Amino acid sequence: MIPLELLRRFPFFSFMDDKELKAVSTIAQDLHLKAGDVLIEASKPADDLYFLIEGHLPYYMVVTTEHIPDYRREYFIGYINPEEIFGISALIEPYHYTASLRAEGPCRVIRIDASALRALCEVDSHLSIGMMKAVAKAAMERLQMTRVQLVAETLKTEKESEAQ
Repeated sequence: MIPLELLRRFPFFSFMDDKELKAVSTIAQDLHLKAGDVLIEASKPADDLYFLIEGHLPYYMVVTTEHIPDYRREYFIGYINPEEIFGISALIEPYHYTASLRAEGPCRVIRIDASALRALCEVDSHLSIGMMKAVAKAAMERLQMTRVQLVAETLKTEKESEAQ
């Protein structure tokens, strides 16, 4: 269980009333990570939803292929910053993480048990609708960041081609 005041710091929870915040706080934990700790692995079951309290967490897209069993490449995508949500796959079927996150240094996160959160949403339609809206917003923000990175990389490649 974590203090309600900690959850209130995050804009993500602003739609929740005190009853909903208290219910979420009872299924949440405050975790401290050190450099090298792996928090999320791509393709693994998404059992938890997370919020970064302190530090920065790099996240990586992992590419594998069924044709070459030993093939595995990680591509740096960006950083999760304080007050950002991550692990949203825990609320979106098929509930498997799509990226890997590994701490580069000390970090502090809130971990929320996803199956318990989904169960709360089953009995509280206000919570369910609010969660889906907030998760959709977070997904769109992440998609926009990825688009910006793609455009920047495309422009870089075009400039390099012109220089040759």
